[in-house]
Amino acid sequence: MATKTPRQQPFVEPCEDCGDDTPHDVSIRIVTESKKAANTEFSREPYRVTVCTVCGTERQQRMNNV
Repeated sequence: MATKTPRQQPFVEPCEDCGDDTPHDVSIRIVTESKKAANTEFSREPYRVTVCTVCGTERQQRMNNV
């Protein structure tokens, strides 16, 4: 099992709402995209989730853009 090591430096990225480069909390979230109960195990996709630590705006981006 992987361990989570705290970052020494924050991720600094552009924030559309702030209009500037700001620190962000970044994580990976597994999202089930299918609404059908029969295929949920085959419809999980990784998303990169960023949260601006200044304004709180959250954005998600699918990692494998298929």
